[in-house]
Amino acid sequence: MPPPGSPFLDWFRGALGEPAAFQKEAWERQLAGASGLIHAPTGTGKTLSVWGGPLLRWIQQHPDRDAWASMDPVGPRVLWITPLRALAVDTRENLRRPVEALGLPWTVQERTSDTPQALRQKQRKKLPTCLVTTPESLSVLLSYANAEEAFRGLETIVVDEWHELLSTKRGTQTELGLARLRTFNPAVQTWGLSATLGNLGEAKDCLLGVDPPTRRAREGCRLAGPEDAGFELTTLLPGGSKGEVGDGVANRFPWSGHLGIVLLDAVLDALEPAASTLLFTNTRSQSEIWYARICEARPQWLGKVALHHGSIDRETRNAVEEMLRSGELKVCVCTSSLDLGVDFSPVEQVIQVASPKGVARMLQRAGRSGHQPGVKSRIIGVPTNALEVLDFAAARDAGNAREIESRVPLDRPLDVAVQHLVTVAAGGGFDAEAMKEELRTAWSYRHLTDEEFGWCLDFVVRGGESLRAYPRFERVVEDPDRPGFYGVGGQKVARDHRMGIGTITSNAMISVLMGSKRLGTVEENFVGFLKPGDRFVFAGHLVQLVSVRQMVAKVKRASGSRGNVPRWAGGRSPLSTQLAAAVRRRLDAAVAGVYDNAEMRAIEPLLRLQEDWSRIPRSGELLIEKVRTRDGHHHFLFPLLGRLVHEGLGALLALRLTRAMPLTVVVTVNDYGVEVLTDDPLPHEVGFWAEVLSPENLLEDLLACVDTGQLARRQFRDIARIAGLIQTGYPGENRATKHLQASSELFFDVFTDFDPDNLLLTQAKREVLERQLEVARLRASLESLAADEIVCVCPDRLTPLGFPLFAERLREQHQSSQTWEERITRMAAELEAAADRHRPRVK
Repeated sequence: MPPPGSPFLDWFRGALGEPAAFQKEAWERQLAGASGLIHAPTGTGKTLSVWGGPLLRWIQQHPDRDAWASMDPVGPRVLWITPLRALAVDTRENLRRPVEALGLPWTVQERTSDTPQALRQKQRKKLPTCLVTTPESLSVLLSYANAEEAFRGLETIVVDEWHELLSTKRGTQTELGLARLRTFNPAVQTWGLSATLGNLGEAKDCLLGVDPPTRRAREGCRLAGPEDAGFELTTLLPGGSKGEVGDGVANRFPWSGHLGIVLLDAVLDALEPAASTLLFTNTRSQSEIWYARICEARPQWLGKVALHHGSIDRETRNAVEEMLRSGELKVCVCTSSLDLGVDFSPVEQVIQVASPKGVARMLQRAGRSGHQPGVKSRIIGVPTNALEVLDFAAARDAGNAREIESRVPLDRPLDVAVQHLVTVAAGGGFDAEAMKEELRTAWSYRHLTDEEFGWCLDFVVRGGESLRAYPRFERVVEDPDRPGFYGVGGQKVARDHRMGIGTITSNAMISVLMGSKRLGTVEENFVGFLKPGDRFVFAGHLVQLVSVRQMVAKVKRASGSRGNVPRWAGGRSPLSTQLAAAVRRRLDAAVAGVYDNAEMRAIEPLLRLQEDWSRIPRSGELLIEKVRTRDGHHHFLFPLLGRLVHEGLGALLALRLTRAMPLTVVVTVNDYGVEVLTDDPLPHEVGFWAEVLSPENLLEDLLACVDTGQLARRQFRDIARIAGLIQTGYPGENRATKHLQASSELFFDVFTDFDPDNLLLTQAKREVLERQLEVARLRASLESLAADEIVCVCPDRLTPLGFPLFAERLREQHQSSQTWEERITRMAAELEAAADRHRPRVK
């Protein structure tokens, strides 16, 4: 521990009270030169646990406090990496408080894409004592020739919200940046801050990287903050108030979204007494709907209700965040854009609309309330269909058992490595052999082979095998006077490269302008279905489309109260492995007749009807329902493994079924199962299903799915952008994403025809397998299913579990949501009437 008379400790005790045990230990470890990872609940003081170390060290080195005022500003000592620009300003202010209170000659600044150009120019010449930045801005700084000199005095690196970066390409980009900084200064300390995470040991290893001499993870400590006070989840149920059992879920045939707005009055009752509430939704579309409905129902709250999601203009989001900080807002309807640790201490309660989909997500959002040590986090669940009532019950079980999802680091994404090589070449150049070893000190590249590095180097030097005839792909050149040393191929190459630094990719987005005001962005696919005069809801406004030109949609205010709501891609989050397992345990309990909480009693009518008409899926078995309607022959499979695994399973089934027989197959998936719709019935025999579900030849068959399904082609667009093959344009130049797609498809075809061993092609296929089709999880699931009993039943009509899949397929086929809703509502009513009349025999 630092001496009791330390000015920092005096300030801390006066402002915040006695430091927590984990904070004291963190300061001791930092003063001893250690690195590590701190895992602690939100609001327990993680920031000061790593900020105190550098402050204490400097104070010990400069004990004459009277001399501080006359000192020049201290040079760079701390680099603070944050995953979100929105966190940078908030973090900067938190870090400044003790600096200003103590009168230290330290400067704390942020550098993101929002930082004024004049300040960025000053930072290029001299960095502040502490720079708060993002992975992308760090890479930009490393791309300047004076990078090593600029970071020479760096002593400590802090990576905030490490769990959010881990398992993403931004995390890999951060690893490579850390490896470069350690090359500049091998003694630099690295500390990470993390909240909810299942694989903390691996997270620490990934953060600290590999020790070159031993080829093992660097030594480091893992510190835990105080045990959180727990969390409390209550679910709003139709027919009852919060935490109470109503009349049960009236609709035993759920379909996506049908309960959400039905519970509006119950949500309003929960909002009334709270001074401030964060109302989380899983998608931007949901947030638009809920914001509009709350404003309609409570016009007296005008000015106290706000909307926040990633497609809304940055300036508007900043204003909303400031209103949250100051306590001006009663309700903020938001998405994951407010998941992370911006400190909105006035927030009194949190509401989660729709299934949380994961345990960590639920705990993270719950932690936005009770944002202080010893205070229990509380969250209110709002199911949007009856099965989500089951999800909330399972989420409570898993949360109390601390069954939190892991985030696995990526393995050698070569597009990020290629980008980094150009960055380092621009930032002073590199020796090839030394660079290879430096890359291997990053955890994600610890298994990088000589051949893979050689390919990456060749790709940036001459464009690889198929692009060597085109000079523009010669981005890195060998110094003729220093064999094996490489630099950037000119200042224009360096400028172009800096414009494209980063790993964040997105779907085609169109700016929405109302007059001269930019409302935000919306997906090109959504606008493509609109014609001038059509109305839609966006950023809380009902607008009418005027025109679309050059990726800009011009709109004007519209009258009325209803319009289409944009649907953003990526909005269908999958059920996590942990939550899916908890759901399975809840279903097993229902089979045993255990309905021991409000949620389970609410959906008891649904589950008992499922058991009467068909069967509740049990552990150790795969339930397959076969039902015939006017649409054809439906085969519903219920592995209960989550949407992503089911997408891979659906693609596999479609391939194998069409190989086995002449057949037209339509596949639909959700978190609970897979629907296979065919014109003719599939065989009923268990042996047939065991064969098409076999784990044998899984990789070969999935690769065939990738080739025929164009999945790798689409994935390659993002890889090509990150690797620098295509550019998104200069500032002010809004290149249409369809042009980027066309360019990437051209490269894809060229590589396929003339350079089939191109490692970026291999990566595209691997990413589809690992991320989109979750091949490892799918293989494990198929192996498990092979040991399960296959149970085929033939109900007379659609069952409570089959109906949501049926409805989802119709949604995808209907362009008009009103037509879809009318048909689904009518069919659900007919099934409800049938359930009330009798219980059909299961064949």
